Amino acid sequence: MVYSDKTIQPEVDFRKQIIACRHDPYRFVRTLIKFPDGGKPDSWQTEQLNRIRDALEQDKLAVIREAVSSGHGIGKSALVAWIILWAMSTKPHLAGIVTANTEAQLRTKTWRELSVWHKRCIHHYWFQWTATKFYQVQNPETWFISAIPWSESRPEAFAGLHADHVLILYDEASAIPDAIWEVSEGAMTTPRAMWFCYGNPTRNTGRFRECFGKFKHRWNHTQIDSRTCKMTNDEQLSQWVDDYGEDSDFVRVRVKGEFPRAGSLQFIPSDHVANARSRTIEHSVYFHMPVLLGVDVARFGDDQSIILVRQGRKVLHIFKYRNLNTVQLSARVIEKTQQFKPVCTFVDVIGIGAGVVDQLVELGYRIQEVNAANKSDDEERYLNKRAEMWGRMKDWLAGEVDIPDDPELADDLTGLEYGYTATKFQVQLEKKEDMKRRGLSSPDCGDALALTFAEHVAPSFHEHGERDGLILPDEIDWEESE
Repeated sequence: MVYSDKTIQPEVDFRKQIIACRHDPYRFVRTLIKFPDGGKPDSWQTEQLNRIRDALEQDKLAVIREAVSSGHGIGKSALVAWIILWAMSTKPHLAGIVTANTEAQLRTKTWRELSVWHKRCIHHYWFQWTATKFYQVQNPETWFISAIPWSESRPEAFAGLHADHVLILYDEASAIPDAIWEVSEGAMTTPRAMWFCYGNPTRNTGRFRECFGKFKHRWNHTQIDSRTCKMTNDEQLSQWVDDYGEDSDFVRVRVKGEFPRAGSLQFIPSDHVANARSRTIEHSVYFHMPVLLGVDVARFGDDQSIILVRQGRKVLHIFKYRNLNTVQLSARVIEKTQQFKPVCTFVDVIGIGAGVVDQLVELGYRIQEVNAANKSDDEERYLNKRAEMWGRMKDWLAGEVDIPDDPELADDLTGLEYGYTATKFQVQLEKKEDMKRRGLSSPDCGDALALTFAEHVAPSFHEHGERDGLILPDEIDWEESE
């Protein structure tokens, strides 16, 4: 029998229920969590919860390792929340860590989901949820699980879990670096330790991939096609198949839960971005290069308008604005133009960006409008202008460049995924709408930087009186260049 209020629930009977669920997470979920509208776990969630039960019934001191590779939208975050609630309720003085591929994913998806299911738990008053910690109210220092963004520079945050009961959870595990996995491995020497890893299989290298290959003997591993799950958006999945092709890497990863053939769906490598964030380039290296402005105009309430200033191999500034209309944003662009005197200002013209372009041109400012949906210059390699701009930026980031130590910019640059068109094998970037469905923000800062690569720009030599500006094909002496 389930009770909805602690004031009418016999304590002895309730304790019996908790004890009965100690090695049975499915029973816990079905008897101690109130599902809305008579819902219940999906079949794949039920199978995983019962696998945990079977392992614990066979050996009460068993170390549990579960790796689940899946397509998009199957309910991974809900399962993570249930496992946390079950473990915290039945494992006294448990110590645990939850992390995800990005801080945004951890905060807005994984950890938020725990808050939702915590409120539906019959004995919710046992625990307190905060932005970074979920703890037992009478023992907050010894009975808790923490939400910790990973950092390769501080892997020690994932070391030192010493308790009778240990729990580690990775959400979007494919993007978590090997260094974090290696530190977490130390906790698995504890009897009864549990390690759960979930994610879209975006890379065919790394420790998440090895859970299904090199180290598959250590892990219970499962691959799940989103189309077999009841929670997914069938219309969206069908659209992805139509857009990218049934056998494309994008569909293999986002729909089928299979690892890609091409190596990684992440377009810009994390190490290139990390190196650029930590590098400082002297003024003498870039002072003679043209100053460029990239202006990404916000279209929705959650997005930002960005003005980014780049000079050669260095990003000088990023200015971020919310809730500006086109007149107000145009005024900001004029202000930055007068301050930095750019050779060219690139403005995204799609949508309301056209209003910003029209106002600036009317006022006499030199603007290069950019339509990301237009054809690329290199049609053999890129599907459209957007893919080409990001491709040029990717090549730039692979070199000796300097960008601000800005977490938003880093997330934007590393969060975008890509695939190839079915017929011409052109690079095709993930849509912004699809990024948002994965729990990521629109890559506004990344787009602003990419805009500065829309066209090739000549070096500026003000002291020699030469003209700055775009290099046009008919201005090149092709014979001399041979």
